This record gives sequence, structure tokens and C-alpha cells, in this order.
Amino acid sequence: FCVDQAHALKAYGHEVRILCCQQLGLTIYPWHYMTAPYGRHWSDIEGIETYRTNMRGLPLNIHFNQKRWCRIVCELFNDYVRLHGKPDIIHAHCAQWAGVAARAIYQQTGIPYIITEHLSAGMYQGEYLQWAKPLISEAYRNAEYVIPVAKELVTALEPIFGKDYKWTEISNIIDTDFFKPSLNLRQNENTKPFNLCCIANANKEFLYLKGYDVLAKAWKHFDNDIQLHIAGRSTRSKRMQSMFSNFKNVILHGELSKEGIRALLQKSNVLVLSSRSEVQPLVLLEAMSMGIPVVSTEVTPSSVRIPEACFIATTGDADSLSEKIEEALHATISPTRLHNEIAAIASPAAFYKKFHTLLQPYDNHDND
Repeated sequence: FCVDQAHALKAYGHEVRILCCQQLGLTIYPWHYMTAPYGRHWSDIEGIETYRTNMRGLPLNIHFNQKRWCRIVCELFNDYVRLHGKPDIIHAHCAQWAGVAARAIYQQTGIPYIITEHLSAGMYQGEYLQWAKPLISEAYRNAEYVIPVAKELVTALEPIFGKDYKWTEISNIIDTDFFKPSLNLRQNENTKPFNLCCIANANKEFLYLKGYDVLAKAWKHFDNDIQLHIAGRSTRSKRMQSMFSNFKNVILHGELSKEGIRALLQKSNVLVLSSRSEVQPLVLLEAMSMGIPVVSTEVTPSSVRIPEACFIATTGDADSLSEKIEEALHATISPTRLHNEIAAIASPAAFYKKFHTLLQPYDNHDND
């Protein structure tokens, strides 16, 4: 999210740099946790100057890790100011915890900040909310703007953090030149076997939220004339293999690169996402940008529900999901029309058109 939006801002003449403190988890990527470099350094991420460091999280100590992470980000910011001076505005990606760190910097310097919120309400749960709730609430209230990537997120978060803040909806960005219908090999191809794909992480944090148990139940309705390809982090785990062990027509791919995702979409007739909680799934945008119809659930935001291309199943209902898959397999929407509708929502140009209006009051001609 951060790099894509930085690219869009830089393309229109703004000076953009990223501060990155990467928290490493011992249980998620243990090898990276042990071998990642120490220290702080500048690097180039796809043409964006990035000042970065790694922080090894202490397992089961969320509060300690949060305070340490925010302190390190504030230190990175102080180093940045010594090199480049004060920026006009800070853009934080997610209140947890970039927004909290941005508020701390604002309190020290008076530099205004904007928060783009990507995290779903389902991610904000557990005992840690006792101390995290006031931090995040204050980060929202002190922001110049909170930018939910879907307007439904404001309502979903209201019971937790209220909505006493200024907000405006701006979609996430996808590379609409990279994901385009001319590369889809299966669009409107009615010969069997059909290929469906599901692209969603299946690690412990996401397995239930992504509804893989619902997808497994729904898949009992389909025979070997249709194949299901599943990709994402931990999708080849023992738990996933056990969940889909009774199906010969299910292929588990594991985590894929951006090129790998496009290649999988190229040979797919339909993308299915059986989530219980979402904000604005990028993979739905990417699939439709390639002209591929999608099946999702009631948690899908209204901005993504393109008529004749996005089929909405009842959340948690396997029978409803299988019915919508059957409908999507016979969708006839024009791939070019679908691509253009997604570009109007999620292309870099569409993002900048909306975001630029928020930047104008802080433009002192340095474009930083």
C-alpha cells in the first residue's frame, strides 16, 4: 500500500520518502527473524528513498513491542529531519501503529498528518484494546484526515473508536497496467475444466477471517470438471492440506509473487473470496481489472461491487457461496468495460485525483 501510493505521489511531482520500521515475528518468519540485518540504512524501494530498520518483536508482548516500535519510528523521523528538514505533512498507513507514531511526532513538532486506514474491524480485538483503544482513538481525532479505503470501515470501527474525526474515502491502488484483460487467457472461455482461484493468506491470523472452512464446505458441490487453485501465505500448511485433503481438484500453491498472482489470474475463469472480514480486498480489484468476475461475501465494500461482475454470497454460508460461483461462471460482462470501471476507482491516477485535494492546504511549493 505504502509504496504504491508513494509512487503515485512522486509521479505527480511530489517529493516522497518512506520511514520503515519492520517488526519481525519469530513465529511467522523465524529465519528472517534470526538473519535480518541490524542497524538503520537508506535504501531504494522501486525508486522511492526509504529509511529503514528491523525490530525483532518480543513474542507475546504486544504492548512492549508497540511502545518500542513507535519510539524507533520517532527516532527515524529525527534522523530524517537532520538530513532533509521538516516535511510538510506525514502520511501514516494504518493507525496501528503508524498513526499513533505520527500523532507523537505531531505533538512534538506540530507537523500535520493523515492516516490511510487499511485494517478491518476484525483486526482490532483482544485484551490489548484496553490500552490500545485510547491511543488509536486520539490518533484518529488529531489527524487532519482519516482516509478509509472503504466508507463502510468508518461504521465498522465506530463501536471501538467512535467517529469523532474528519474522514474521506479513497480507494487503495492497484497496477491497472499490470493487471489488464488482454493478458487473461480464460476470459469467456466456456470449455472445461473451469479454473477458479482463491488468493488469500491462510496463516493463523487470517485463516478464520478468510473463511477457508466455508470454501471447503462449498467445494463439495463441485466435481472434477472444475479446479480450485488456492494461493497465499501458509496455503500449503498442514492445516490447509487437511482441510482440502478430500478434494482431488484443489491445488495449493503457497505464497506467490506479484507476477505469480497475475499468472494464476491469467488461467482463471473466476476468483472466489469467502471472507468473514474485509476492508477492500486488492485481489478482487486485480481480478476484475483483468476482466475476471469475482465471488465474495457481504463484507465486500459497495465501491467494489461492480454490477454483473461481483457476485455477493451470504457471509459464512457455504450453500450461498456455491450458488454464486455457479452464477459467476456464466458471467458475460465485457472485460474492457470491467477494467475501465476498476481503473476509475483504483488506478494511480484515480488515487491522486482525490488525494491531491487533501494535500493542497499544506503545499508550500517544496512538494515534500
